[in-house]
Amino acid sequence: MNTLHRISRRLALWLTAFAVCAVSAPTANAQKLTIAAAADLRFALDELATQFRAAHPSVELAITYGSSGNFFAQIQNGAPFDVFLSADADYPRRLIAAGLASKDSLFLYGVGRIVVWVPANSPLDPAALGIRVLDAASVRHVAIANPQHAPYGRAAEAALRSLGVYDRVSPKLVLGENVAQAFEFVESGAAEAGIVALSLALAPAARGHGRYWEVPVDAYPKIEQGGVILSRAPAGPAAEFRAFLLSAEGRRMLKQYGFAAPQRYGDSR
Repeated sequence: MNTLHRISRRLALWLTAFAVCAVSAPTANAQKLTIAAAADLRFALDELATQFRAAHPSVELAITYGSSGNFFAQIQNGAPFDVFLSADADYPRRLIAAGLASKDSLFLYGVGRIVVWVPANSPLDPAALGIRVLDAASVRHVAIANPQHAPYGRAAEAALRSLGVYDRVSPKLVLGENVAQAFEFVESGAAEAGIVALSLALAPAARGHGRYWEVPVDAYPKIEQGGVILSRAPAGPAAEFRAFLLSAEGRRMLKQYGFAAPQRYGDSR
């Protein structure tokens, strides 16, 4: 019986090891796809990434969020990204001009929008006051993304100017490295109000934590968002990710987070 027990135990261990190897094999052989994504995509893309990983278990997806302008500079200097999802479609076009990506890989995936956002405990009502929220005496700090390298910061600055409040509000401005950090400034109380991406205001984590007023789209330049597959990328996984982002489910998710549709999805013109 002891001998039989030892044989059975060894067989069980061998079968267990075989099963573990069988399950692990796809992950061990997975192709890594590194994505540099604009900060306004954080919540929408996190959801889409979960779905993509389930549908493509052989692709190891690694996403970094940040300022589009900073990513543009990093990629020019050799940063090892495979796909760049920018809040300004001009950055991918400039990478193509620099020979770092092919023209055929350029695609449009959405149009961003900006809002004036205040915490839930604020006595101010952005729906009633609109841009005048930022003029209130109780608002001492207004957070926006840095216009030097963040498309949402440039849009916020343009809106302040076109709506006639820039001179009064500019002394209150505090600049986030990207639009997600500007949002965090307001959420944490470091700023009483901010001009941030609608996609962040609509995120599940933000619902119930603040109120917003959508800035009229004619008050700032169109935030046309685009992506590009970089020359170093593994062709198959990168193309699969691009197709997934532009699929009906990808478009639905982006719309859910407030991204308007471009004139034509995937149109590189």
